[in-house]
Amino acid sequence: MDQVPGNGWQAMARGPRWFLTSAWPWKSLGYLSCSVLVAAGMLSVMDNWLSRVDSAPGYLTVVVAVLLTCFVLAMPLAGAERRRLRMVDRELADNPHVQLLFPRAGTWLLVRLGEAATWREFGYAIAFTIVLPFLDLACVLLLLIAVLLLLGPALQLIPGVEPLVVLGWQVETVADGVVVTLTGLLLLPVAAYAITVIAAGQASFARLLIAPTDAELAARVQELSRSRTRLVDAFEAERERIERDLHDGAQQRLVALTMTLGMAELELDDGPGRRLVVKARREAEGVLAELRDLIRGIHPQILTDRGIEAAVVEIADRCVIPVHVRIGLTERPASTVEAVAYFAVSEGLTNVVKHSKATRVEITARRLHNKLVLAVVDDGIGGADPKGGTGLQGLADRVAVVGGRLMLRSPQQGPTELIVELPWFVPVYA
Repeated sequence: MDQVPGNGWQAMARGPRWFLTSAWPWKSLGYLSCSVLVAAGMLSVMDNWLSRVDSAPGYLTVVVAVLLTCFVLAMPLAGAERRRLRMVDRELADNPHVQLLFPRAGTWLLVRLGEAATWREFGYAIAFTIVLPFLDLACVLLLLIAVLLLLGPALQLIPGVEPLVVLGWQVETVADGVVVTLTGLLLLPVAAYAITVIAAGQASFARLLIAPTDAELAARVQELSRSRTRLVDAFEAERERIERDLHDGAQQRLVALTMTLGMAELELDDGPGRRLVVKARREAEGVLAELRDLIRGIHPQILTDRGIEAAVVEIADRCVIPVHVRIGLTERPASTVEAVAYFAVSEGLTNVVKHSKATRVEITARRLHNKLVLAVVDDGIGGADPKGGTGLQGLADRVAVVGGRLMLRSPQQGPTELIVELPWFVPVYA
């Protein structure tokens, strides 16, 4: 299936036969016609201001009126143009301005005056008012002339219609009509191309001035990276706090409860009361075991105290499949990176146990330049697919948050290799 062109330039590149039968000349005509109408409205506002001048407006007064009109209407015009670009360009034009939440009028004005995008929009408003409408109007008139030449001879057959005159030449005979009609027919594709070229050029010019520049987009990406890093750090700090509160609070109280019930069991004789105490102690021990598993899933204390190697060895010891761990790190990476690495291993082992039918797992980790490279390899049946569940996809998202990447190789019949690359240091932003 052919892909629909994203703008007028691409449409013309498809070839004359496809282009002339497509909707792009009509879209371009609508775009230029709207430009003429909008510019006419701006000129009407300008004329209204000039009409308030008592004496005949001089050259300086006209210039001031033009600049004032363009300055006041620059941002509304740019906003409308970003939406109107969809007529001739399928790519969205984003708003280049900084978004302000409930600002005061003075603050809003100061911020806008300090933005380069505001002055680019002001320049576009001047060009849109002074230059572009006349160029757009010329293209529209060229199409009207082509249509008039094409249909003019036929319209003369209607009684009461004046004879057609073209550049001082009056069309009287049938041969004259055929020549004029053929001229109009040949002029139509020329007008279609001219209209589309002007519309595509104007759209490119508009995007250059009213859409974000590469530098502004790069700054946005950098700010998003900074905010994402701050959020990750905040989430990890909150996870550590929850883990600490559960470990030092609820878990210790459950331990004390279990011990108290055990002591009560020893003091009671055989009977219904003792059996109830035994049952309660076992329930408390089960809740305590579940709470410990929950704490490990939130943020294991051993990870905070002793690092990624000790934490991985602990979950490997609890795995039902034999796990061989080879981690030889001489120093610890950033705490956020350690947390992501730990949960990558945890998720990898969980998938191995659930799906792989493996008999052996190997976990390796090493520092390669400024990266932590972690691998979980099993000898199972393979065929793992991140699209098959949310676990691997969620892990990939979590790895991407800290600027890392996840690679999965899992051919049918195995083996499966889960490789995670993480930055050794995560930048800290204010």
